Amino acid sequence: MQRKVSRTLNVLRNQGISVLSIFGLIAIWQTAAFLVNDQLTLPSFFQVIAAFLDNWWSILTEDLPVSSLHFAIGMAGGLIIALPVGMIMGWFKLFDNILDPIVEILRPIPPLAWIPFAIIWFGITNIAAGFIIFIGAVFPILINTYLGFKSLPRVYVESAKVLGATKDIDLIRYVALPYALPSIAAGIRIAMGIAWMCLVAAEMFGVSKNGLGFKIWDSYGHYRMDEVFMYMIVLGLLGLAIDRTFRYVVEDRMLKWRVGLTQ
Repeated sequence: MQRKVSRTLNVLRNQGISVLSIFGLIAIWQTAAFLVNDQLTLPSFFQVIAAFLDNWWSILTEDLPVSSLHFAIGMAGGLIIALPVGMIMGWFKLFDNILDPIVEILRPIPPLAWIPFAIIWFGITNIAAGFIIFIGAVFPILINTYLGFKSLPRVYVESAKVLGATKDIDLIRYVALPYALPSIAAGIRIAMGIAWMCLVAAEMFGVSKNGLGFKIWDSYGHYRMDEVFMYMIVLGLLGLAIDRTFRYVVEDRMLKWRVGLTQ
């Protein structure tokens, strides 16, 4: 009982520190905006709040659905391609030798470099924006899946064979995949962060006519820097919500069986 109370107090203390740090940042921001005294250079916190109150309905009904669609297209494509390719490369040496040079040539190319081809191939469509996000998401998932399978200790495979799992499909399903799940989850989490950044860039630079990223560029064109700042904060909060939701559902629930330093 005492341990539970102590744990609760620690959680409350940590949350209190986090809240105080946010209020401290707001105070510094407001003070800096007051000293600069130029809304174009640095809008104040209260000006950004006013911009949000003026635009929250359009964000909720127009921009967020479009950006969510782009994000879903890119992440779904990344998962569909990266998971099986990473598994095959990590399990079969022949496919590793064949695909590794191709992956290592394509992987360093920035996702934004694909924007001209995305527009030519798909036009100004949701698929074009999703393609840019796919490029940003696919490689972190692929690499982490590959490493998860590649690092599987051989003793696990030999033990499974002794117990009757002699086929590759059984070894992958019952041994390699469960072992690689933490690595795959880490790859997906990294990919979501990169994909969210690619979404903003794709919408800003002409792949989409709608969405949160597009609104940043449109607001800048009208010199509404309070709206630019507002959309930036909305993007940051949404990215935080996506990351925390993934961690809660996948890492804290689905992968609850793991034993780590934080448990």
